[in-house]
Amino acid sequence: MSAAPGRGAPALYDLALRLAHEAPDGLPPEGGFRLDRARPPRPLPVNELRRIVAEVFAPGPEAGGPGSRLERLAAARPAQLATAVRELPLPPGPVGPTPAMARRLAREGTDPIAVTVGIALLGRFGDAADVPCLSALGLLRDLNGPAVQALRGLDRRAAAFAVLAVRPRAAPLRPLLLALRSGERAAVRRELVSMPVSPRELSVASEIIGATGLPALLAAHPDDPELLYRAALLLHAAAEPRGPVRPDDVPAPRELYERVAAGAAVLPPTLDHAALLLSVAQDLSSGTGALPDWPPGRRAVLLDRLDRVSAAMGRAVLAGAGGEEQERRARWIGRVGRRPFRLPDGPDGFRIEVVHGDPAERGRVETRVLFDGRPVVPELFGFGPAEDPAVLLDEGLLRASAEPREVRLATASCAEECCGALYVTVRRDGDRVVWERWRRSCYRPGLLDVPARSFDARAYDAELARAEADDSADWRARTVARLLNRALRARPELLHRWDADLGRVGTCPDEPDTVDLTFWYVPGRHSGTPDRPDRPLAFRWLLPEDGFPPEAQAAAALHRLATERPTSWARICAGSRERAEELGFTWPWPE
Repeated sequence: MSAAPGRGAPALYDLALRLAHEAPDGLPPEGGFRLDRARPPRPLPVNELRRIVAEVFAPGPEAGGPGSRLERLAAARPAQLATAVRELPLPPGPVGPTPAMARRLAREGTDPIAVTVGIALLGRFGDAADVPCLSALGLLRDLNGPAVQALRGLDRRAAAFAVLAVRPRAAPLRPLLLALRSGERAAVRRELVSMPVSPRELSVASEIIGATGLPALLAAHPDDPELLYRAALLLHAAAEPRGPVRPDDVPAPRELYERVAAGAAVLPPTLDHAALLLSVAQDLSSGTGALPDWPPGRRAVLLDRLDRVSAAMGRAVLAGAGGEEQERRARWIGRVGRRPFRLPDGPDGFRIEVVHGDPAERGRVETRVLFDGRPVVPELFGFGPAEDPAVLLDEGLLRASAEPREVRLATASCAEECCGALYVTVRRDGDRVVWERWRRSCYRPGLLDVPARSFDARAYDAELARAEADDSADWRARTVARLLNRALRARPELLHRWDADLGRVGTCPDEPDTVDLTFWYVPGRHSGTPDRPDRPLAFRWLLPEDGFPPEAQAAAALHRLATERPTSWARICAGSRERAEELGFTWPWPE
């Protein structure tokens, strides 16, 4: 391996410039320019890689310094290596890596390992003069991740462009990228408002905002309803974090909230516009929009502006909604009403906000915990939403006792087994309630460096009781689900008599007017002779809203559970075909 040019191999920086020059439009193919290099079969253990990196950069007598020892890093993957170099404690004085070394490795290196080390060091030592080099290297697939990380500290617009330029299946973004390359503001505006807005494009909303300089674009076109709508759409999509959010690295900039709130009145009064402004207000009130370092009182001013526009728009929209989906969204606007537009403080800075999302976005319901007005989950976790109140509140998991209880506050959108979950331990200590021992599971598992927080116990209990009792934004099926959940947890014998245990009661994400009740079944579980308890079957009972009052529908469901064996009508939803057929049940899926 060589960090210098020659020996028959071109410097990767020169290679990236040549490939970009030869490309018809100067942009790489989808996924970026590829290097002919075998990828290491598996990442090195993190601690082992950190040790090797530290030894590579340790002072030594070898001529050439670290550049001559990089062979030891050949088994590392570029993204993994870049992280280890960024986190390397650097010794003072001339014995450590220098800006000149970083530039030599990045610009003259012929191997991805040497160049990755240079890129990561430029992320620490570099300046504006290094942006063109890093941008070019970012067009290479293997080096895109390290280059983007380095660019974020030097030029956030260039970093965002580098992400978009190598995105797989990015053909719909190609016209926007070409407009950005041209530097013509009118072309950027034209492509931005005509760009598709499928979930794939919205998943990179934060990068689109950064690459286009959207706040400045809105400032130049303050009365443009098409641009304002697209900006609000991207702002709301960017509020969905993809990891812990730092105040200096928020997915949607504070300036864009300012511009959207200032120009909201230019939007025509449509259902889509009213729902979008309400969603933006939810983000600003208790979501990631609360995480930037706002001046005191500024968020309240913006929410007041959004409130006035939304209220005026809502009256026209609610009167004109037609069709089942539109009526469902209109009812959501009516139920949620003014909830996101107030910013009350809780005891000792403790507040719980139950947030009901737009039904057009599957109507997710979250239990957002805020400390001093800052949402805990996106700040400490960010890989998924806060838990549903049917779990955290209806099951009483946040109630504190002298016995410490670990509570899961959020789960990754993919699965806990993939990107983990966020946990905290809650306990009562005399007249205080303590939240401590924050930890993340699976992905980078372990305790987080977060100090314990304590609250006045009486005020904490009052705030929790308020949140548990607040069902003002629930719709009919959700009210039925909450009534059933509370009743079945208070009276577990209703299911125990059938050797069943309650799983979850909620509403279906794709059918919000249907109650979804699941339970686990093991023969003999509650008669003292469980049959193969390691092989339970899960059953699902779907209850569509029947038009009767929620209390009546819940009572009828409880009566049926008390008098009829639920495995005779509920449908198997988990377990194994072998076990189902062994117990005489029909497996619902073909082989």
